[in-house]
Amino acid sequence: MDFVSIRIITGDVARLVAFYERVTGVQAAWATEDFAELRTPHATLAIAGTRTVPLFAPGSARPADNRSVITEFRVDDVDRVHQELTGFVPDFVAEPTTMPWGNRSLLFRDPDGNLVNFFTPVTTAAIEKFASRA
Repeated sequence: MDFVSIRIITGDVARLVAFYERVTGVQAAWATEDFAELRTPHATLAIAGTRTVPLFAPGSARPADNRSVITEFRVDDVDRVHQELTGFVPDFVAEPTTMPWGNRSLLFRDPDGNLVNFFTPVTTAAIEKFASRA
């Protein structure tokens, strides 16, 4: 098995895609007006509109209703990224903080309220953990 992507269902695909393009610097690949993907070397963030939900199972997903998942992106310098996003991201949940597991993390919400974590490994163990994924 290979974990390929995570998909966010939204009521406004264009708005959410534009947000993620800005914060990640990754250009989205659009399949339809209801579906786009931001592809990184190790994972894909798919963003789909509510009209795609019935194709899977009607009523199975609701936009802007997540309170349990954090989408995470490794960045080179989380403190620099925080400075760059200040003034653009309206809802920082936590300023850059070094976590007990060795990552320096910045937590914020996207326009639909989904949690996003940008992090940089800073301890030797955390750096080694991600070295093979560089």
